[in-house]
Amino acid sequence: MDQTIIQKTVEFVQKTLDNAEWWHDWRHIYRVRNTAKNIAAHEDADRLVVELGALLHDIAEPKFHNGDEELWCRIAREFLTSIGVTEDVIIHVENIIAHISFKNSFTQDSQTFYSKELAIVQDADRLDALWAIWIARTFNYWGYAWRELYNPAIKPNLSMTKEEYKKSTAPSINHFYEKLLLLKDKMNTDTGKRIAENRHRYMEQYLEQFFKECEWIL
Repeated sequence: MDQTIIQKTVEFVQKTLDNAEWWHDWRHIYRVRNTAKNIAAHEDADRLVVELGALLHDIAEPKFHNGDEELWCRIAREFLTSIGVTEDVIIHVENIIAHISFKNSFTQDSQTFYSKELAIVQDADRLDALWAIWIARTFNYWGYAWRELYNPAIKPNLSMTKEEYKKSTAPSINHFYEKLLLLKDKMNTDTGKRIAENRHRYMEQYLEQFFKECEWIL
């Protein structure tokens, strides 16, 4: 039964995100799901909830739906109900979706729900932001949003509120300091922490090379 539910969810997510923007597409979901399964193999957690949470966590990115931060939960509930998922599982998946975002770490709201399954999916999502592909994704999105690549006069803001973070127009490089380099210390699981160490070092090495090139004088 669980495998049938998972397969139907995979098909639903692939279809729903068929034309999604590159930084929230099926490939992102695929990586997060695989990472979540890897972490869950070392944790005492409900594997069905972990997979469903990973598969549905970005089903409707708010920034592309007029800032509606409840839409993805509504879509997830409607779909999971349609394929006969139990109410307790649906509620759990909704809570994962509602609390997974990095933006929630700016407020106390992020502390209103916790489960091992949320911890695993959140780690998996954040680990995806510490890969080389996220560097490309960062510049891809910031280019789409017509933001500067780098401006030494605009320093990273490490004390933003959630609303300031959502509305930020800072250069691309600032995102590394305002989010990506903070993720290592926000990992929940031992497995997530171990994986994050290597990826964090790679991110630091990239930035070191970036700034060397920015300061290059012929």
